[in-house]
Amino acid sequence: MIEKIIVRSFKSIIDQEIPTGRFNVFIGGNGSGKSNILEAIGILSAAASGRVDDESIQRRGVRPGTPRLYKSAFDKRIRPHIYFEAQSEEAKYCVSLNNALEKPRPAWWFKSEKLTCADETVATRGPRTLTKNREQGIAALQLVTLDESNPATLLLDILKNYAVFTPNTPVLRGIAPDKHNREPVGLSGGGLPGALRELRKLSRENEDMEDALEDVLGLIDWVDDFDTIAEPGPILSASVSRTERVIRFTDRYMRSGKNKLTAFDASEGVLYVLFAAVLALLPTSPKCLAIDNVDKALNPRIVKELTRLLCRWLTIESQERQFFVTAHNPAVLDGLDIGDDRVRLFAVDRNNLGHTTVNRIQPDERLLNLGREKGWPLSRLWVMGHLGGVPNV
Repeated sequence: MIEKIIVRSFKSIIDQEIPTGRFNVFIGGNGSGKSNILEAIGILSAAASGRVDDESIQRRGVRPGTPRLYKSAFDKRIRPHIYFEAQSEEAKYCVSLNNALEKPRPAWWFKSEKLTCADETVATRGPRTLTKNREQGIAALQLVTLDESNPATLLLDILKNYAVFTPNTPVLRGIAPDKHNREPVGLSGGGLPGALRELRKLSRENEDMEDALEDVLGLIDWVDDFDTIAEPGPILSASVSRTERVIRFTDRYMRSGKNKLTAFDASEGVLYVLFAAVLALLPTSPKCLAIDNVDKALNPRIVKELTRLLCRWLTIESQERQFFVTAHNPAVLDGLDIGDDRVRLFAVDRNNLGHTTVNRIQPDERLLNLGREKGWPLSRLWVMGHLGGVPNV
């Protein structure tokens, strides 16, 4: 698991150190820099794989950008490189990347790079290190010489498979293509029917997965059940484009025989719930991933319960997955088990210079007393401005 992320000179982030847990939630105003944090890890992921170019970062759900947009530009002089670092309990990977502002190259240069395990250096190079290809990361090449159980190998593997998942309603409905078909559901949700089919299969083989599926269905009060089918027949218009398989829902309130509908006609909220659930539950999901706007299109009570379930699923002892999510709905906070150190809440703000700041929220006795005296939940404390991460309006 990644225990610390450091980002310097990337977009609105000048210098931030983020102590991460198993389930990490970033709250803050629009434009505060929440998505920049997720994308910074995506750039680091591409570097860990050995190449940072538009193709490698888009595959990780990161928006491509020119060096002029990626490098922080608060000062008159733009810093020459961007810097990223990830630490696990026993390993550390850090990299600085450079590209010209004018006439940028297709791939970023590795200015410096270092991979360590405990106190031992596994791979390193600096600006003056002689190398034929500065667009190729050396840590990724060094992996072939390391044992699979080596902490440095494990850290790079976690980083390499990271992706930012951002659900999109037309894609979830099956009427628009998913540009990036990452396991298990596609970066925007195009693979949701296949992911749900796999979830159904696992629920028949595993009692814990069966219970989790029941919890998911409990979030959607109008759905009695769901499955996936190859031929939707009369429940989907022939003029609607569709994927190979489609999701079919059974409405508990409609009359039998007329209570079937597909994802095209279902509420978008149910699709967003299922999207988050399969990412948390399926073993084919990356060990480390992000969901941008995890609360999108969801009712506050559903958001609260979904957050509670994500906390529970991700803090199971056998679970090795790590989530980073952004959110705007205050109800997310009321679903967090803030007393569990594996569950971490961060307030993201812009300071008086416009720099993104990231502060972990650990309610102290003063805040807890305020909540008890007023009868305010954590969500109310946030809205009232006691936790940070609120826009100055």
